[in-house]
Amino acid sequence: MDHTHGHDERQHGTAASWGTAVKATLHCLTGCAIGEILGMVIGTALDWGNLPTMVLAIGLAFLFGYSFTLFAVLRAGLGLKPAIRVALAADTVSITVMELVDNAIIALTPGAMDAHLTDTLFWSALLGGFAVAFLITAPVNKWMIGRGKGHAVVHAHH
Repeated sequence: MDHTHGHDERQHGTAASWGTAVKATLHCLTGCAIGEILGMVIGTALDWGNLPTMVLAIGLAFLFGYSFTLFAVLRAGLGLKPAIRVALAADTVSITVMELVDNAIIALTPGAMDAHLTDTLFWSALLGGFAVAFLITAPVNKWMIGRGKGHAVVHAHH
């Protein structure tokens, strides 16, 4: 077994590289961040309450997070139904952990839920939440990839 390549065998065996886990987490974070920011901006701009704004932000985070993987595996030639299954298998745990952590940071930051788009507190809580979520989600992804789960299922289609 050649351990110099850092993919296939190690991802389905007992160890996954940190590089693979970081890439998977950044991939997830990008989709989540786009959806989350868009949802927060829309909800805040429309002066919605905290709950509908967070529901929209979380829904869009999942939508964009899944979409990134879905489009990648569709481009690789997978049909729509199998591509949807791959995206759900690859990203559900990662997005869920990321959203739980990120939204907990925002909810627990005093004044962040009532901050406006022009407030530094709004952006620092949101971006700080992403940073903490990344740090917590990367080891989760590493663990899952090492067991052939999560983002590891995507690699069979690249």
